[in-house]
Amino acid sequence: MTRAAAALALALAIPAARADEPPPDSGLDAIDTLAPGAVPDLAALGVELTPRAFAQPSEHTRVELHGYLRIREEALVNLDLDRGLTPSGAPLFPVPLAGGQVLDGGDLRARTDLAIYPPGAGVAIKARLDLLDNLGWGASPEVGTGRAPTPAASTGQAAFTAIAVKRVWGEVLTPLGILAAGRMGAHWGLGMSANGGDCEECDGGDAADRLALVTPIAGHYLALAYDLSASGPFRPRASATRAIDLEPSDDVTTVTAAWMRVKTPATRLRRAAAGLGTFEYGAFVSHRWQDRDVPADYLPTTGAAPTIGPDDLMVRGFTATSVGAWARIQGPRLRLEAEGSYAHARVDQPSLVPGVLLDQAATSDQFGLALESEAAVGRHRLGVDAGVASGDDAPGFGAFPAPGAPSPRPGDLDGPQADPPGDTTVDNFRFHPDYHVDRILFREIIGTVTDAAYLRPHARLELADLGHARLEASVAVIASWAMSPTSTPSGAQFLGVEVDPSLTYRSDSFRVALDYAALAPGAAFDNPDTGATASAAQLVRLRLGFHY
Repeated sequence: MTRAAAALALALAIPAARADEPPPDSGLDAIDTLAPGAVPDLAALGVELTPRAFAQPSEHTRVELHGYLRIREEALVNLDLDRGLTPSGAPLFPVPLAGGQVLDGGDLRARTDLAIYPPGAGVAIKARLDLLDNLGWGASPEVGTGRAPTPAASTGQAAFTAIAVKRVWGEVLTPLGILAAGRMGAHWGLGMSANGGDCEECDGGDAADRLALVTPIAGHYLALAYDLSASGPFRPRASATRAIDLEPSDDVTTVTAAWMRVKTPATRLRRAAAGLGTFEYGAFVSHRWQDRDVPADYLPTTGAAPTIGPDDLMVRGFTATSVGAWARIQGPRLRLEAEGSYAHARVDQPSLVPGVLLDQAATSDQFGLALESEAAVGRHRLGVDAGVASGDDAPGFGAFPAPGAPSPRPGDLDGPQADPPGDTTVDNFRFHPDYHVDRILFREIIGTVTDAAYLRPHARLELADLGHARLEASVAVIASWAMSPTSTPSGAQFLGVEVDPSLTYRSDSFRVALDYAALAPGAAFDNPDTGATASAAQLVRLRLGFHY
């Protein structure tokens, strides 16, 4: 992705997790242990660095470690819906090379969140490291080593040494509040538009190179953040050990201000135990801009001097503003939570081809809304969720269009939503992919909730209380519709109905879940060119989680 394309994509999802289970801090369940800083919203920065906690400063360095090992295996049945190819010649979902309808795969992740508290008072250094991050089962066989010349003769798995350092930042308690600096998680509200990827089932997560100040005012938190969202091109310095940014005017910069009233999970649980409810809320405004950019064919690297010159810089005139709000009402046996966001973006010069200029700006107006509810009925949980993401009338959903891809044809599943000079708008709002609504339609086929509305009733039943463990069954039913029928493969509006049941065993440090999903696709996925009707898709997944 070119930096300009990345900038536009990011602008359309400026701040705002949900797993397949209700959030652990809902007040209806015991609190899961999280590492300090594992919940990456601004209000959580330095939450433990209080004057009371450091009334007697420690003389020793203290280290806290939390994390998990996640193992998943799944089978995907007919996710191309057996309706044939799109007009561009691609199936809706990858199909087996040798034919058939079943794909299978699995992956592993080992995650560690750590916090280091040096001697003294009010200072913390925090980090997140992922080992084997979404590493596929069987993805590193010992092949070509002499001992195992072919995959069939592989004698084992080769060492996988990659370590993904997702976050590293510092926090300090000052007279003005908490000052934080570094690469830290970015999350807002439910995680609809900005999501830190902290749930066990999450696949990614947002992070920001950020300088932030969070200060208490009148029972609220005021948070101010400055992000350097993108920079470059870079050139090595004389020592070749560091690089320097050759052009500051092409940097993508973001500033955010948020006003919040929140409680800690422990406070919510205590109030719920006392029969009291809590009302929490927050709002933010965020602005992002970029004045210039490098050509579209520039590949960022620090290994050699770039081949571009002053005449290659392109005027962009990129600005984006996003506003959003979140609220949660929570009592001993009820939770109501909502998040909404609106974003406007403009690129004065959409072209990144030197010498090729467009005379019309590209614009974007997008909105998204997510609602969640949960009520305790005896030892069980019932609720209804709903959401809507604005659409664009261009063909395809525009969930993850490839940079530089041709404009989609009517009937294609995805593709760029702007086609200058005739179409210069991108109005489809995209939920964060780690905000999980279902298991097949939005998560796998489309990729996320965009250009759609959905209704999601759900229930969770406690089958057995085993002391330090529980056996639970859950089910959710998701009905969904396209906001712009012209985006769907057939031009029809109804996307379908999906049923997602699960059986889960969970203890303090271990959980295993067997998930199933069945999608009955709507007329939106029929193939009008061949007359084929989209057929049902299924998914089976086994999840293991080891927590510490």
